[in-house]
Amino acid sequence: MCAMNTIDAPTNAPRPDAHTRLCAVIGNPVAHSLSPAMHNAAFRETGLNYVYLAFKVTHLEGCMAGLRALDGFRGLSVTIPHKMDILQYLDEVTPLARSVGCVNTVVNAEGRLLGTITDGTGTLRAFEHAGVSLEGKTILFAGTGGAARAVAFALADSRLPREILVLGRTPSRVARLVEDLRHGSRVRVHGGDLGSTDPDRARACDVIINATPMGMFRHSEGESSVPRDWLHASQVVFDMVYRPRLTKLLQDAEEAGCRIIPGLEMLLFQAVLQFELWTGQKAPEAVMRNTLQRALQSDL
Repeated sequence: MCAMNTIDAPTNAPRPDAHTRLCAVIGNPVAHSLSPAMHNAAFRETGLNYVYLAFKVTHLEGCMAGLRALDGFRGLSVTIPHKMDILQYLDEVTPLARSVGCVNTVVNAEGRLLGTITDGTGTLRAFEHAGVSLEGKTILFAGTGGAARAVAFALADSRLPREILVLGRTPSRVARLVEDLRHGSRVRVHGGDLGSTDPDRARACDVIINATPMGMFRHSEGESSVPRDWLHASQVVFDMVYRPRLTKLLQDAEEAGCRIIPGLEMLLFQAVLQFELWTGQKAPEAVMRNTLQRALQSDL
């Protein structure tokens, strides 16, 4: 990524050697990932002898066996299509990740591979950073995929919202997510059809979260999963899509007077949590944010 060259490395940044610790993102595809730029900038800033690479992986079992054999391996970011399948190759999985049914972060703790998920907790940090309280709020999710599950479970686990409304286009997936969220949660959870929901029901929600790929750069850019007439000035709108920074949904929300939170915030804070899990140190949040912003400017 060109962004890796836009931040000068501190003079104390070590050169890779036999003691360098390896972190990586695995998935298919991974060429588009901004994680190497962001994490390597963070490692340079803190002077840690770590390196972060991206690996296209089609044979997950072989990949995990190989990583176990590497003495310098410290941790992974895990993306599509391996976030669920990787569970069987781990020694331990956090309760939240087990409930969600997928892992996006692996930590090598002295030979034991520990799996967790930082998407949901990272999103909670994003709301906190934006000064948005979720306590007692009604939250609408557009989408039922892995990202929606991760964030919805983190919200339900936090017990902050009053109610969660899950909307999707596949009834069976909506029903499954609603049922899973209701299990052991004090938060009221309801489901519905994304294409035929009563607009008044949507407008009554305090927070709207897009957890679909709708609006993504070079995919469905210029489209939105949320009709414009659902939006009004007292709402907060968060879009998990981070390319482009201002999606059609966020543009509509700004015009309606909503407070918006771009997807870059989720991407940043889930990575901040990963960095801290791998290194045991506080992440250089400002450097990571700056790296992401510069990388995304290349889309313009």
